[in-house]
Amino acid sequence: MIATNPSPALEAPADQPKRLTAGDWLRSIPFVAVHLAALLVFVVPFAWKWVGLCLGLYLVRMFGVTAGYHRYFSHKTYRTSRWFQAVLAVLGLLALQKGPLWWAAHHRHHHLHSDDPEDLHSPRRNGFLWAHLGWVVSDAYDETQFERIPDFARFPELVWLNRYHLVPGVTLAVLLFLLGGLPALAWGFFLSTVLTWHVTFMINSLTHMIGRRRYATTDDSRNSLILALLTLGEGWHNNHHYYQASTRQGFFWWEIDIAYYLLKMLSWVGLVWDLREPPRRVYEAARA
Repeated sequence: MIATNPSPALEAPADQPKRLTAGDWLRSIPFVAVHLAALLVFVVPFAWKWVGLCLGLYLVRMFGVTAGYHRYFSHKTYRTSRWFQAVLAVLGLLALQKGPLWWAAHHRHHHLHSDDPEDLHSPRRNGFLWAHLGWVVSDAYDETQFERIPDFARFPELVWLNRYHLVPGVTLAVLLFLLGGLPALAWGFFLSTVLTWHVTFMINSLTHMIGRRRYATTDDSRNSLILALLTLGEGWHNNHHYYQASTRQGFFWWEIDIAYYLLKMLSWVGLVWDLREPPRRVYEAARA
């Protein structure tokens, strides 16, 4: 059975800044090891095809996190079929950021408490390091909060993927090594994974610290063109916190949102549908 009792780590008031424990540092050894393994790119023979492989897999996995984990599983900003939602889950799993139900449930909690004492990753409350990666490696947030995501927890295939979230990523690593040897593994898996991790983490940390605020939200969310380009559109974070239900996070034509463009193209062939746009009041508030 799926446990539905909220974790005390999420529900207890955060009276003091959160910090990593000695046990957390020990648990982070695999996380650190992946970073060290990424340094193999300076050892293996260089070829531009490996750079292309790294960037290609970065884009695929960033799309899985941005369009799948975030805009679909966390916010349900568009609709799709059951089989394609499984595809989105697998694409997100390739980024090795735990399961889609874990990711989306914690993200929903973040929006309920953004930058208040119960926020899981607020740089205002707990500093940059905790917001960027501390909460990810902390054992306080290992459990999936199924009570926060009952809409997707009813699908057994998603529950299975959430439980065995390492399978797709490890399979990718094995295939890269078998097909391209150590260079493919170093560039296509280790370096690409590290880049995907930290660019994603920047949305939790830097977009609550630097950038411009169009909307007066109750949190510190900000917009950043650079982070929007790196994350395929997630850098329009102040827009998103002001109106979370929109598939499109770059509300204006000059705000580049690559994930939205790709989802729009997928809608032309019927793989996704009912993409949500910001209502008129959102644009009126921006002009005001």
